[in-house]
Amino acid sequence: MRLIDDFEKIVCAVLLLGMTALGFANIVVRYGTSHSFAATEELLTGGFVLLTVFGAAIAARRGEHLAVELISDLLPPPARRVVIWLAGALSVALLVASVWFTIGLVQNQIRTGMTSYALNLPLWWYSAAVPLGFALVLVRYVQALVRGPERDG
Repeated sequence: MRLIDDFEKIVCAVLLLGMTALGFANIVVRYGTSHSFAATEELLTGGFVLLTVFGAAIAARRGEHLAVELISDLLPPPARRVVIWLAGALSVALLVASVWFTIGLVQNQIRTGMTSYALNLPLWWYSAAVPLGFALVLVRYVQALVRGPERDG
């Protein structure tokens, strides 16, 4: 069960470790041989996208996303709850749309046969985890909404 509970943390740790090793190897090769790994930029860019989405899942789980609370803090408690639930509902709708449209993106990349510029790999290989990441953000956000204001480590 711990693997499921910490899935996004594990993904982020592995991604960050891999990206750091790849970037370091590219620097060593570039300065040691006057050449570089041509695909490094492509791989690191894909890694940053995934790191961002899975990092957002960590923040959603902890309830640590940015929030503008100026107006809601001025409201009486009943109105504050309504505003918080409205913001939560809109956030859930945005995340559902993100999952939906990124699935469409991946399907379009598969259908058109788009390939990456450096490695000439199917572009959907890079994009396939993005809908999963958004779905995980959605799940973690709903968990945080149901749980309430207390923090989860």
